[in-house]
Parts: sequence; structure tokens; C-alpha cells
Amino acid sequence: MGQPVVHFEIIGKDGEALKSYYSQLFGWEIDSNNPMNYGIVTREGNTNADGAGIGGGIMGAQEGYDGHVTVYVEVPDVEAALASAEKLGGTR
Repeated sequence: MGQPVVHFEIIGKDGEALKSYYSQLFGWEIDSNNPMNYGIVTREGNTNADGAGIGGGIMGAQEGYDGHVTVYVEVPDVEAALASAEKLGGTR
């Protein structure tokens, strides 16, 4: 059995355009009513008929930074997962 993805984060040059795009594309409900204007995609309201889905976040990047996508995966032992990643060629 694999480890589940539990959160995602999409950061890009134009946060408002990203929020609009993903909201229209996937029908995501995005709440940016917070001081950082961080678009919160809650799990509730963004699931399929079987209840599957995860939450995440979308926002604009700082000036001069293009952005990134991060996927958060739940593991039972963080140190063991990092050691395995390093063994496979990853770095910390």
C-alpha cells in the first residue's frame, strides 16, 4: 500500500489568475479571505461522489520568483523516508 498525498501547494507569478484558472477548470471552491491572500482549497466541498479528495493552497509568488508546485505525502516515519530518498539519489 502506498502513502497518501495529503496536501498540495501551487505558487506562481499571478496568484489571482491561478486561482481563477483552477477554480474554473476543476470547480474548486477557493477561499482567499486571509491576510496573505493564500487561496485555501479545503477538502470539504472539493471531493468526488465517493468522498475522495484533498485540500491544498494556491497563491502568488514573491517578486522575481517564478513559483513551484509542492505535493505533501504522509509517511509513517519521516527520517526513514528521507533516508530512502537519499539512497535513491535525492538530497535534503
